[in-house]
Amino acid sequence: MPLPRVLVLVLAGGAGGRLELLTEQRAKPAVPFGGVYRLIDFPLSNCQHSHLADVWVSVQYHPTSLSQHLANGRPWDLDRTDGGLLVLPPYQGTDRAGWVSGTANSLWRYSPLVRDLAPDALVVVSADAVYKLDYREVVDGHLGSGAEVTMVTTEVAEDDASRYGIVEVGDGGKVGDYAYKPDEPRTTTATNEVFVFSPDPTLDRLEALAAEHGEEGLEDLGTHLLPAQTRDGLARAHRFDGYWRDAGTVEAYWEAHHEFRSPEPPLDLDDPSWAVHTRGGRRSAARVLRGAEVEDSLISGGTRVAGRVIGSVLSPGVVVEAGATVVDSVLLPGAHVRAGATVTRTVLDDGVVVGKRATVGGDGGVTLVGRRAEVEAGSELSAGARFPDPEKD
Repeated sequence: MPLPRVLVLVLAGGAGGRLELLTEQRAKPAVPFGGVYRLIDFPLSNCQHSHLADVWVSVQYHPTSLSQHLANGRPWDLDRTDGGLLVLPPYQGTDRAGWVSGTANSLWRYSPLVRDLAPDALVVVSADAVYKLDYREVVDGHLGSGAEVTMVTTEVAEDDASRYGIVEVGDGGKVGDYAYKPDEPRTTTATNEVFVFSPDPTLDRLEALAAEHGEEGLEDLGTHLLPAQTRDGLARAHRFDGYWRDAGTVEAYWEAHHEFRSPEPPLDLDDPSWAVHTRGGRRSAARVLRGAEVEDSLISGGTRVAGRVIGSVLSPGVVVEAGATVVDSVLLPGAHVRAGATVTRTVLDDGVVVGKRATVGGDGGVTLVGRRAEVEAGSELSAGARFPDPEKD
């Protein structure tokens, strides 16, 4: 008996405004993570290890930054003659053309393509979370269950629950209630933005919702679609107990790096049975020079460290000069911290230069410095500040 055909739709077209300066000139899924990775590497690696080869990526904002990284899909074994990686940009020419206004709206616009492929299951995932998950296992549980949607759920902190779709799960995993970003969440069980849909009934329901609310009124999956499926008793939950981190805000992005630079990170990204793959560049080995001090940090290839680096993540090409100090920070590719400068609890975007004796950040909040910005020697950028690129468009 042949395996069911499964289509994975990676929703990578959001504006990513919660990441502020980090997404002003790049797509959110293209934001670097953990030194050498990008956020989209996690769902694509999950697809590879789940043996799912039909993967579509919906893009919209800053598509070039993401398309350059995806290339032909080779790092994730998606460069295939039949199936493989397909990038879906906004387009003109049909009655489904136009700018995508939400995740449900995106699925509605691509529904004719989904129907043409005729998959047995449709997996819809976001591209701004860090986790490892066997999508095939979720699909197997969904098929034959009688559900129209299976929601992968995880537990979140009580004070953070209002950021997510919140569910109440009853006997047998049936979802009894769904609330999208509620002001007063009734539980801390959240959907982690991985859904398995039965394609035809879900797309039929989307058509009816579009007729009722208008195509723009579809908005996100949690606005009308998931609540309707839940009300009709056709939603089930797949509990996920592993590590899952939404890295879609500056604070969450910094906290995720803080977790991964620890001696016992929450995920082994090099686990040969489930390695996270990426489109790697050509970088020499990292150079830690005489007199340098490095502790509890991730140091990528092509970096040069002569100063003090504590509890931080250094991406490829970063330079920390002698006499400079970097503490609890994330430095993205090409950032340069000059002699005598101090960087604390900060994210430096691509190519940022922190001048001699400059001070960036502190103990309050997370400071964010936009790409290619120059912090002048002797200046102080206070904790929690946002410092944009003065040359941005």
